[in-house]
Amino acid sequence: MESSRAVIGILIIILLIVGANFVMYAIVRSWVKGGDSRWYSSLKDSLGKPMDTPANKSMDELRKRVEELEKKKNDE
Repeated sequence: MESSRAVIGILIIILLIVGANFVMYAIVRSWVKGGDSRWYSSLKDSLGKPMDTPANKSMDELRKRVEELEKKKNDE
């Protein structure tokens, strides 16, 4: 009984630490971006923005090429 309470307590502490780090990340991210935007909206934008890496661009080109080839195949 006591060990299950200890595990629950440790999990709650871990969740609080992770939550505090997430909030601090959001605040610092908005501070770095500029003072005119709210931290919540900047967090939403930063987390919702897809990563524009060369690998993603290459995969997008590959997807488009595959779609073109499939379309050609279906037309024939």
